[in-house]
Amino acid sequence: FMCDDGGRVYQNECVIGTGGWLKAVSTIYILNFLRTSELTLPCDFKETELLRKEADFYQIEPLIQCLGDPKPHLPYPTDSYEEVVELSSTRKLSKYSNPVAVIITQLTITTKIHAMLESISCSFTKWNKHMMDTRDYQVSFTFGPCDHQQEVSLRVHLLDFISKSGFTIRNTRVHHMSERANENTVEHHWTFCRRARKVDE
Repeated sequence: FMCDDGGRVYQNECVIGTGGWLKAVSTIYILNFLRTSELTLPCDFKETELLRKEADFYQIEPLIQCLGDPKPHLPYPTDSYEEVVELSSTRKLSKYSNPVAVIITQLTITTKIHAMLESISCSFTKWNKHMMDTRDYQVSFTFGPCDHQQEVSLRVHLLDFISKSGFTIRNTRVHHMSERANENTVEHHWTFCRRARKVDE
C-alpha cells in the first residue's frame, strides 16, 4: 500500500485512501471506531471537520452521529464533577423470520443520580406495565414482539427527557452478538454527561 503524501511512499503500511498525513491520522480514528464502536479523540484534536467528511464519504452512519454530538474539550473546574446517565437498548432478533422479527426488547437506564431515576419512574407511567425492575441504580422496561412501536416511542421520549435534563451525549456504541442458534442480540448504548457543582458538606 502507498500514500501520496507529497510524493513520499510509505511502505509496509496499510493506508485507506489518499490525501496526506492528516487524512491518514483521521483513518486511524475511523478504524478504531469500526473496531470498538466508540469514538475516542484527544482533547486538542482540531480535525473534527475532516473526520466528519471522511465518515460522510464512507457513509459510516454511527460515526456521523457521534461527530454530531457536542463534547467537552476543556477539563472541568475543580469545584465541579461529571454526572453520567447510561441508556441501553437490548434487542433479541429472530434469525429465521423474514422480515426480521423482534422477539423481546429491554430498555435500561443506569445512573447514580437517584432523583433522575425517580423522575423517570414518575414521568413515564404510560409504560408502567412494561416496567420490569427498579434497582438502586437502574430502571428497566421490557417489551414483547407486539410492542415494538411502544418501545421505539419510549426510547425517543427517554432520549429527549435526558437531554432536557441538561445532559449531552458523550458517545454511542453498538454491539452485535449471537447467543443462540436462532437468535441475534443487538445492543445500543448511549452515554450522557452533564456538569454538576460539588456541594460542601
